Amino acid sequence: MTQSTLSEVRDAVTPRATLLVIGVIALQLLFIASYVGALHDPKPKDVPFGVVAPRAAAGQAVARLEQLPGSPLDPRAVADEATARKQIMHRDIDGALVVNPAGTTDTLLVASGGGTVLATALENLTAALEKTQNRAVRTVDVAPASPQDFDGLSSFYLVVGWCVGGYLCASILAISTGARPANPTRAAIRLGVMALVSIVGGLGGAVIVGPILDALPGGVVALWWLGALITFAVGAATLALQGVFGVVGIGLAILLVVIAGNPSAGGAFPLPMLPPFWNAIGPALPPGAGTWAARSIAYFRGNDTTASLLVLGAWALAGIVVTMLAAALRRRRATEPGPVGAGPDGSMARAGEVSS
Repeated sequence: MTQSTLSEVRDAVTPRATLLVIGVIALQLLFIASYVGALHDPKPKDVPFGVVAPRAAAGQAVARLEQLPGSPLDPRAVADEATARKQIMHRDIDGALVVNPAGTTDTLLVASGGGTVLATALENLTAALEKTQNRAVRTVDVAPASPQDFDGLSSFYLVVGWCVGGYLCASILAISTGARPANPTRAAIRLGVMALVSIVGGLGGAVIVGPILDALPGGVVALWWLGALITFAVGAATLALQGVFGVVGIGLAILLVVIAGNPSAGGAFPLPMLPPFWNAIGPALPPGAGTWAARSIAYFRGNDTTASLLVLGAWALAGIVVTMLAAALRRRRATEPGPVGAGPDGSMARAGEVSS
């Protein structure tokens, strides 16, 4: 390779570009590790599970379920079938076995609206266990998924779409006008634009999965505002990361939302079927909080959404605060007197001059 060619390579691939390419490769490998690590071998683990039986039999059944290899269930005695159904609808448990002391056929209560894969896993596990006791089991779906909601995935894909809209909109604002807003006013304008996009995108998503495709029940209005909150939370967080780290913030947003958030969201496989790391982080990230809330609205009468909404609200609030603080600090640095000819970012400018 000639000297002139080497010079062309150095000019074409700057050190900054090299670092960004290395970052992309790292994100690529993390994407593969996260998705395959989370989803390649789903197994139920400590699934909250109720047992309804006469007092003496209930204790024995709970003990037997606690001793299953791999600890697939976290069993607890429940007073009666009505209480078990109520706990399932409030998402306190994912299923329950109602023992029939007068016969040999018991009843398994499940909720496929929370994830058909988990409901099927509970059915298979319970059937195999009952067979060893020379008993049979019939399954009752307390909160069935919509026939148009294959494997209960519509909620997850809806939330993924809202999240994509959030970080793409924030990224476009950065690419078009600079990753870091020059002052708090411009930061507030970006947040305002993000809010408007969130309202429109939230409504659009709710209408598509509801009246247009009939994929999810639950009401357009509730899903609309959930979608607006999810989109804004992700968008504001992306704006905050860009305000602190510049264009690298886009990659960090992808790391949090796409690479860490999507496989841990409980979409393809509900949380009790994910490995411990993904099970732990999922509820704290926007895709996981959003998926849980969307399923609760669609299939569980809106029960148990408070924690998820607080998580999303925290992401939105943190995004607003960090975005505004980063812009204020940038404005302050830009207006501080500096060496003649040195701009706030190292470029040539008069002292006190602010870049856009």
